[in-house]
Amino acid sequence: MSQISNQSWLSRNIQVTDSTDPTLVGMSGMVMDETRRTILVNTGSKEVTLAKDTIRFTIDDEEIDGTLVGQRPEERIGKAYRRS
Repeated sequence: MSQISNQSWLSRNIQVTDSTDPTLVGMSGMVMDETRRTILVNTGSKEVTLAKDTIRFTIDDEEIDGTLVGQRPEERIGKAYRRS
């Protein structure tokens, strides 16, 4: 997993690349808030809460599997990830 997993995602641009909900694929916007299980995204026209465990997304051209980052942001930032 890339270094972006260990950094803050607030105010970064996010794009959903895969999801169990096909209506979310392609959604993009700015990360407004992050909790243990969700990411709040401002798409420009509305704010959408995304469940991390149902999406795969990109931040700064780095793809992240939401199921692997299911912890609080303050815990995720200091965590060491195994490379796959």
